[in-house]
Amino acid sequence: QVQLVESGGGLVQAGGSLRLSCAASGHTSSLYTMGWFRQAPGQEREFVAFISRQGRNTYYADSVKGRFTISRDNTKNTVYLQMNSLKPEDTAVYYCAGDTTPWRTSSNRYEYAFWGQGTQVTVSS
Repeated sequence: QVQLVESGGGLVQAGGSLRLSCAASGHTSSLYTMGWFRQAPGQEREFVAFISRQGRNTYYADSVKGRFTISRDNTKNTVYLQMNSLKPEDTAVYYCAGDTTPWRTSSNRYEYAFWGQGTQVTVSS
């Protein structure tokens, strides 16, 4: 089993920045691609970004490209999401997710086996 715990959310003004962290524990060797997703009230959970196991491949949703950066430190079993130039429409609960299929990279939330509990990000205008 794997446990994922997000942190770093909060309230920020439009144009500001936040850095989210996702700490993994347990059977972390089973984790390959890590992703960030978000869910706003009344909306479906949507893909934000993913990063491959060694960090060589990253991919972003068009809505965050150029503003968000995903990274990981495998020595700390931690994945990060640096969010800059935040907009009110970025307001959501942000979830970290882990895929256990070797070498797969995916933006499909159904292909991620483990999820964190989420951290709230609120961007005021």
